[in-house]
Amino acid sequence: MKRKNGFLSPMPCKGHAFSLLAGVCLTMWCTGATYAAPPETVLLEHVQVFDGSSPTEQSDRDVLVQNGVIRSLGKSGTLSVPKGALRTDLSGKTLIPGLISDHSHVGVVSGTQVGSANFTAPVIQAALGQYARYGVTTVTALGLTKSPLFDQLRQQQHQNTQGADLFGVDQGIGTPGGMPPEGMVKVGKDQIFRPATAEEGRQAVQKMADEGTDLVKLWIDDFKNGVSSAKPLPVMKPEVWQAVIQEAHARHLRVAVHIHDLRYAKRLVADGADIIAHGVRDEPVDDEFITLMKSHSAWYVPTISLDEATYLFAEQPALLQDPVLKPALSEDLIRQISDPAWQEKTRTAPLDAASHKAVAMNQQNLLALYKAGVNIGFGTDSGAAPVRLPGFAEHRELRLLVEAGLTPLQALRLATSQAAALLGLSDRGMIAPGKRADFVVLEADPAQNIAAVDQIAAVWRGGVKTEGPLVPR
Repeated sequence: MKRKNGFLSPMPCKGHAFSLLAGVCLTMWCTGATYAAPPETVLLEHVQVFDGSSPTEQSDRDVLVQNGVIRSLGKSGTLSVPKGALRTDLSGKTLIPGLISDHSHVGVVSGTQVGSANFTAPVIQAALGQYARYGVTTVTALGLTKSPLFDQLRQQQHQNTQGADLFGVDQGIGTPGGMPPEGMVKVGKDQIFRPATAEEGRQAVQKMADEGTDLVKLWIDDFKNGVSSAKPLPVMKPEVWQAVIQEAHARHLRVAVHIHDLRYAKRLVADGADIIAHGVRDEPVDDEFITLMKSHSAWYVPTISLDEATYLFAEQPALLQDPVLKPALSEDLIRQISDPAWQEKTRTAPLDAASHKAVAMNQQNLLALYKAGVNIGFGTDSGAAPVRLPGFAEHRELRLLVEAGLTPLQALRLATSQAAALLGLSDRGMIAPGKRADFVVLEADPAQNIAAVDQIAAVWRGGVKTEGPLVPR
């Protein structure tokens, strides 16, 4: 079943990913011939490669790129190279696949302002450019979008190489008077559905499906966020979310769910949710949850940096001098997080302590699920609040994954090949023949220190060098 956004969804049931039409037939390529190369043919020479899936890196490799696709990869000097190919020596550098976010937002924030007025083409395109500068070449906006603008921008990004490629959710489905809280996110009524009945939930899915949404998003949370004094918000009725999931699967769509607590994560997976879009942060995951996730082939996106961003800049104001952070900051945001009063208010708020606990619990649960073999993707909720900075948040997430107990290459695997697999995008997330030439050139080796992801020499998308270096030399 082909939808207008170019995806195939072969099965209506959960556990089956949709796949992107890459438009590339490997059998058409001649691997041994010598021929005149078009301008789009590039040979990257003498580079160390992390391919996105292997547990180790490969040294002194050549990568041949043609027409935006990786044609071949091998030991330096062993590839058949077309005449006229542009050669680029990357000795001493490391090549990794472009990072992929399974959970971000666009058009919600501009500077320090949050609201529907920010859902404009210039704001979204600026954010996609920022993602690309940080090496994030594919972004999934999980809801709070407006049609038809979101659909138009998504199609445009699939056709060009400037800024990150864009996928995502048309609108999304929340709860009347509940999540996401209207007073905080300030989105318009055309950016979210809030069904009160099962039939209204089905109708919301039908409209999103007709618009060509890539996924369906649900918010199931009382928004206490671990703060005992917080007043809980109404939570969606089970009959509504069950109707949404059933209708989504009938329309060949998978369902991603915002949760905070284990009890809701369990119920949603049991009822057929395909993606848990945030980490469980209230208590340790147990064998029951692990069994549910594995038996349903569900995916888990921890978004650890979401809670860290709540306190990070208030507790570490020296980060303002970090040259890696500066490209992500607007003047308004610099003024806000430089303000001692803002820092003090943030540090002393009840949410500060709750967020620290949430980060620790999220990391503990992530490691337990990873070791148990649960499918894990990569995301941050970047773009949903002023301090969740596109691109920079993804770099923080990688550090937090390593702090949780993953090796740097295991963390990068989640952010590349695993993130692509969650989305069903078989054309990216790896450096391998037939994959899109979306990759990042690093000055240092991330296997030795995950902070190497900050040292971006260049970003390529669709075989075109588009950004870099991140920090001017």
